Amino acid sequence: MTSGLLDTSVVIDWHDPLVVAALPDEMAISAITAAELAAGPLLATTSAERARRQVRLQEVEAKLEPIPFDTSAVRSYGLVVAAIVGEGRHPRSRLADLLIAATAHANGLDLYTRNADDFSGLHDLVHVIAL
Repeated sequence: MTSGLLDTSVVIDWHDPLVVAALPDEMAISAITAAELAAGPLLATTSAERARRQVRLQEVEAKLEPIPFDTSAVRSYGLVVAAIVGEGRHPRSRLADLLIAATAHANGLDLYTRNADDFSGLHDLVHVIAL
C-alpha cells in the first residue's frame, strides 16, 4: 500500500486519468494546499472558473483532512530552505511549495506533484514523485 502527500498541482488535476493512475492508495494534503485551494475560487476571473474551483474545494474538503503545519513541519522547513539555498535557489519565490515539502518531510510522506522542478534540490529530504 502506498501513501503520499499531494501537492496542490496534483489536487487540481486529480481527475486526469494519468494522475488517477499514479495516485497513492492513501492520500493526504497539507494545510498549505488547503489554503491555496480556498483562495482559488476568490481569485478566479470568470464565474465558470469560480464554480469549477469551488466544486474542487468542496470535494477535497469532503475527502481529505489537511495535515497541519505543526512544530515538526516548522523544523523541517528550516532543512528544506537550507537545501534550496545550498542549490543556489531563492526560497521566497516558492514559499508554498517549500511549506508543502516541509510537511511531507515532517510526516515521512512521499510528495506527489505535477511540478517536480519546484522541488529540485530536496532529494535528500523528500522523495518527490512526478506525475
